[in-house]
Amino acid sequence: MFWFLLLAMVVVVAAVTLAVVGGGKTAVLQDVAPEQLTDPLPATRPVGRADVEALRLPVAARGYRMADVDDALGRLGAELAERDARIAELESALAGAQATRAGRPDLLKQPEDRPQAPWEAPEPSPQSPSPQSPSPADEDPRAPRPDEETGR
Repeated sequence: MFWFLLLAMVVVVAAVTLAVVGGGKTAVLQDVAPEQLTDPLPATRPVGRADVEALRLPVAARGYRMADVDDALGRLGAELAERDARIAELESALAGAQATRAGRPDLLKQPEDRPQAPWEAPEPSPQSPSPQSPSPADEDPRAPRPDEETGR
């Protein structure tokens, strides 16, 4: 029984060795083509969340292929810059529309320089200070009063 197992093991090792080394005219293990980026980001439309989640970068011997990673990051950076510019443009247009709607075409004017909107309550006009001493009704009742005799 021992000799039978030994002979079977030798036959299996020989068959595997011939298959791997290539005992015939064609190679059994063919060279594998390098992995390429098969699902690049879409060029005809903006990149969405699903596109980024579906992106699979090819693996090289020591990590990812730098050229493919640089291309993907460059495209994502350009998309983000384009979206930021569009958001800034829309925010400035919205601010201009709101300023015009509120009756303030110039945002740099101070609020007191702007015309009053019809729905706003009129602001009291500032009174000029009078040279007379304030009346007792105008004084704060909690404030200390000077002595009439000493003037303090």
